[in-house]
Amino acid sequence: MITVVTWNVNGIRAAARNGFAEWLAREQPTMLCLQEIKAAGQDAPDEARTPPGYTTFWRPALRKGYSGVATFVRHGHEPAAVYPMGAEEFDAEGRVQVLEYPEFTLINAYFPKSQTEGPRLQYKLDFCEAILKYCRQLRKQGRNVLLCGDYNIAHKEIDLARPKENENNPGFLPVERAFMDKFTKAGFVDTFRHFCDDPGYYTWWSYRARAREKNVGWRLDCHCVNPEFIERVRACEILSEVKGSDHCPVRVTLDCEGQRE
Repeated sequence: MITVVTWNVNGIRAAARNGFAEWLAREQPTMLCLQEIKAAGQDAPDEARTPPGYTTFWRPALRKGYSGVATFVRHGHEPAAVYPMGAEEFDAEGRVQVLEYPEFTLINAYFPKSQTEGPRLQYKLDFCEAILKYCRQLRKQGRNVLLCGDYNIAHKEIDLARPKENENNPGFLPVERAFMDKFTKAGFVDTFRHFCDDPGYYTWWSYRARAREKNVGWRLDCHCVNPEFIERVRACEILSEVKGSDHCPVRVTLDCEGQRE
């Protein structure tokens, strides 16, 4: 068994100041996929740049202090290859990191925000279509896919605390939700919803109005897999007790070796 954890840390430096190293030492995931790192590897604090027992792979944005993803892999589980998606407009913002394993392809993705009034909505929709096309291509090649990260979309009303109040807000726009419909209809399975149909489970809370304390949140962070791979997924858990960011980690457990051949 291996565990893959996804976490938008909202800045690796901030996470390091808020107990990231201690949490990693306790959790010990096989693979840890981070989003919104806001730093290149050489700029990260020592405890995040070279944590004991891990090899780290960094995909920062060209713009300093913005976006970016990184994947930490426990020693003995290094991938056969690591690379970006291969689309310049998204790779420049450090949106995607791909790791190849014999049993599956792990994609660490930070979906763009459409932002208030939607100034980047088309960029986000273009990204969504590009990532779906990429996942479909992998499936055609006979690959299993685990696409994890911050999707920046609450798919259904159950996935946020106040759906009626947010119908016209970024992250819950009809066109964004329509992409998630398209994505799941293409066969990709939201692993958390595969195990749990209950409301009240969220992965992001505003820093305002004590939203986390009141559990007024959104479920934006997901692990999705192709249907042929869902039988290997043993659990998906939201680690809402973990602080250090406005997002919390989400852990998936896989019946896999997670090692290169």
